[in-house]
Amino acid sequence: MNPTGPARPPGSAASAPPPPPSSAIPPVAESWFGALGVAGDASVNDEPGGEHRVEDDSLRGRWFDNDQGPADQRFVSREARRIVAAEDSAVRRILRVYLAARAALGVALVGWLLVIGALSGRHSGEQLAITVGYALLAGLYWAVPRWRPSLSHRFGTRAWLASIGVDLLAFSALHLTEPFSGMNFVALLVLPVLMAGVLTSRLASLATAAGVALMLLLSAWRVHLGGAALAGVLSQAGLTGIGFFVIVMLAGELAQRLAREERAARGSLELARQQARLNRLVIEEMADGVMVVDRHGRVRVANPAALHLLAEHGEQPQPPFSLSGERGWLPLATMVDAAFDDGEWPDAGRDVMIWLPDGTPRTLRLRARFTRRPAAYNAASEELCVLFAEDLRSVQDRSRNERLMAMGRVSAGIAHEIRNPLAAIAQANSLMTEDAQEPAHKQLLGIVTDNVARLKRIVDDVLEAAPGSSAASVSIHATGEVARTCGEWARVNGLALGTGSRLRVLLSRDAMAVSFDAEHLRRVLVNLLDNALRHASNDPGAVAVMLDAVDEQRVRLSVASDGEPIARDVEPYLFEPFFSTRSRGAGLGLYICRQLCERHGGHIEYDRRPEGERHRNAFHVLMRRAPPSSAS
Repeated sequence: MNPTGPARPPGSAASAPPPPPSSAIPPVAESWFGALGVAGDASVNDEPGGEHRVEDDSLRGRWFDNDQGPADQRFVSREARRIVAAEDSAVRRILRVYLAARAALGVALVGWLLVIGALSGRHSGEQLAITVGYALLAGLYWAVPRWRPSLSHRFGTRAWLASIGVDLLAFSALHLTEPFSGMNFVALLVLPVLMAGVLTSRLASLATAAGVALMLLLSAWRVHLGGAALAGVLSQAGLTGIGFFVIVMLAGELAQRLAREERAARGSLELARQQARLNRLVIEEMADGVMVVDRHGRVRVANPAALHLLAEHGEQPQPPFSLSGERGWLPLATMVDAAFDDGEWPDAGRDVMIWLPDGTPRTLRLRARFTRRPAAYNAASEELCVLFAEDLRSVQDRSRNERLMAMGRVSAGIAHEIRNPLAAIAQANSLMTEDAQEPAHKQLLGIVTDNVARLKRIVDDVLEAAPGSSAASVSIHATGEVARTCGEWARVNGLALGTGSRLRVLLSRDAMAVSFDAEHLRRVLVNLLDNALRHASNDPGAVAVMLDAVDEQRVRLSVASDGEPIARDVEPYLFEPFFSTRSRGAGLGLYICRQLCERHGGHIEYDRRPEGERHRNAFHVLMRRAPPSSAS
């Protein structure tokens, strides 16, 4: 299936349609990793009022900061933010609520005593003084941050005395001042006892419960002295004291369990954040483009390779962005929308043609995976599609390279098998040549000799191009090697050296060392010179060889000729094996040159010079520079 979008002329302006209204696309998370705080290290700072601020931009303006996303995502995101933003968050929240409840309870007690006194006509000055003092202490302790116990440290003795100790003293005093008034203040003692079980150690909490129980027994003895039955008041005080011990033990156990679970949750969350960081690094370094697209065609996440595929030149879009925001991407948006409806994608992928913002067409090979199948969709689910995109040219090049590698291995094996019988033929032909007397026989044997030599050159070329035949790179003087090779090649081909020669060599006066192999450099240069001479004219300087420094890391060797430029339909296949425009050519010369250059960290390329220049055909070999002192 190769759907393509509507054609438009290359280079035409891409007029983007107006984006869909904000109401049509619900707010969503802009990052996979935002809920986990991967974009930065999250830290918690205490602020006045006991609130905590999360120093992490990835935790702000994300999925969990709006109430319009899917319910399950909002819940998970809020929980992730809460755990990331808080250390011992449950204890801190309980302590904040406890401090606020004390202040509210103090005000309520003052108001309650005033109302009871007004209705009954009788006021208790001691109880009113105690409640007013308690309300002032609790209110100041809650409202003034510097008086408050630090939420970032352990709940110590000072904090216990200022909160739980004050509560025990105040509520015990209220209970002991007027035990016969009918007002039961025992229930108020539950608050400090409960908080002692949650905030303090087990020994301290049990000591607190024991102190409250002794106070209740003392109060019961006072009631007995007033005429009440001793058994009844003691049993009531004892049962209440036992209840306080039970409350302390249960509260302590629940607090410890909550602390263990939150520590485990924070540990799991940290592992998840580390895994998310690793995933992000892997995705960003992938050669394939990766995009996460939602049901509305909005790209939520895209790695650099995907952005490069969508906009190779100029300013690249930054997620989140809509695929329908650029006219050239509409075929891709249409295909993704149809895939959401179908809920499936071929394993081999689909091809789609898009246009870049500068009007350049590009065909992409797309593979897709979905987070949920259509049958699992519901109101609280979100549909996401992960697209893996590749340039179709890269896919084709990779397939072609794999075929060429397989062909090279097969060819190398065949060449090895041909070498032995070829040597036997050459030896037999040499023996027959010694006994040949007739000119016709000598002519036939000469033809055999020439073709045996040709076959031997082809076998050597195939074996040279085979994997595993590379030599180690060493530091060599490029200037001397190029000059020596050009001189030998000119003598072999009968070219006189001088101003009138068809070969012109321009070398830098500075000695330049490169990382290469001397024999491989000679082979590359001879091959390029043979090709240049074959297509050059007979004029002086028809073939030009130049060696110069590109920069501090590279040296360029150029071989140019004044022949007709290579046809444009031939250029893409110049360096492919077994491709030749000559009937007697094996098509391995330039391919071997490229292989040898790549083995030594170099590169070879063809350059078609503009009209008006004499040498329009030029091949450039880029080599790595080496320290001159170590050159051989």
